[in-house]
Amino acid sequence: MTAARLQTSILYRTAKYILRPLTRWLFRVRVEGDENVPPAGGLVVACNHVSYLDPPLLGSWFPRTIHFMAKRELFAGPGGALLRALHAFPVDRERADVAAFRRALTIVRAGGVVGIFPEGRRNLDGEAQARQGAVLLAATAGCPVLPVGLAGTRSAARRLWCGCVAIRIGRPLHFQGSPRRPTKAELKEWTDLVAARIAALREGNGNTQGADPRFLLRR
Repeated sequence: MTAARLQTSILYRTAKYILRPLTRWLFRVRVEGDENVPPAGGLVVACNHVSYLDPPLLGSWFPRTIHFMAKRELFAGPGGALLRALHAFPVDRERADVAAFRRALTIVRAGGVVGIFPEGRRNLDGEAQARQGAVLLAATAGCPVLPVGLAGTRSAARRLWCGCVAIRIGRPLHFQGSPRRPTKAELKEWTDLVAARIAALREGNGNTQGADPRFLLRR
């Protein structure tokens, strides 16, 4: 996949054009930390997920086009063509989906952005544990992970009016693995760190200012 093939579709642009003013009016959306988004280059966006509004809200307000990993069940029937036109692609959540990982790797290596919800599903009860796919993808591609915390989307989905949604974008995290590949211990440590950053951002306790020098990738 080349950079030319990553051009944003007309449908994605149209949806963004419509949803930004609509969601600003409905949910008083505010975005914090958008200066932390690298303007170019491969990127993995890792975000919490509690509402069906999360992907369209994040996709609408994020400065760059996001290629979301989405559960394969959503691609059954005519809805699948719509999701693909919006740059989503399917992943099997019940197993290690090599094809989906390779697709994501191709996107980030071509300079695109892949969006992942590390828990693998809507985490309504807070019990779902973050999976290691986001950090494994970033470490393999040599690109940063950008933690994002969404707040207020669950109540906004219930009311669909007068909600108050915050999108808080954290500082990029760059992980350096072992010389050959990340170890299991490294992947767990990094996944826990990303999950903690997302949780802090969701609660409004995360720092969205400046780059984080403690996690610089050295190749």
